[in-house]
Amino acid sequence: MMNDQVTTLGSSAGYGISQEERHKVLRNTYWLLALSMIPTVLGAWIGVATGITQSLRGGVGLIVFLGGAFAFMYAIEKTKRSAAGVPVLLAFTFFMGLMLSRMIGMVLGFKNGTDLVMTAFAGTAGVFFVMATLASVIKRDLSGMGKWLMVGALVLMAGAIINVFVGSSVGMMAISVAAIGIFSAYMLYDLKQILDGGETNYISATLALYLDIFNVFQSLLALLGIMGGERD
Repeated sequence: MMNDQVTTLGSSAGYGISQEERHKVLRNTYWLLALSMIPTVLGAWIGVATGITQSLRGGVGLIVFLGGAFAFMYAIEKTKRSAAGVPVLLAFTFFMGLMLSRMIGMVLGFKNGTDLVMTAFAGTAGVFFVMATLASVIKRDLSGMGKWLMVGALVLMAGAIINVFVGSSVGMMAISVAAIGIFSAYMLYDLKQILDGGETNYISATLALYLDIFNVFQSLLALLGIMGGERD
């Protein structure tokens, strides 16, 4: 709530950040975002190759994932203005790749698994391109979207946690569709915050966009696996 108020006040005041500084933050964010994909892919590859995450099912998997993710995000917030910020962020993206490996492994078990993974990747890249284009042409202040998107994300998280124990394919499909919509909108919001000068730390900006991309990719992959997976 406090962050929303600060953001709104900053927006009203124009943030007081020059166009050159905004472009610098955006440029550094894009570079770090691209770099973050390397440990993500490495973590996913190690997870698939070793099967190390196969035992993380149900409540145990949920606790490990949420506990690890929130611990890393706390550490990133504490180190974002120091030399340790980038290594901590990259360690987080490796962890996220490792956590994603179980789903990737399941999808690769389908006859058309490789095609599904590439389709999810291409779809995520397409969403990012569209949102980046929209963020650059929309002149309206979108800072008010933040609180509504947060509510949507919290409801989505609650639904996802419940579905871990219920194990409903229909529930998973509904959650995946909702997640694609919410995190695509979050992508637009986070990019606009950078362009408008509302986010001035490139590590925080990278973390926000990485989570948007991760959630869209994961949701697309789950949806494609449920609807388009072909068994031998």
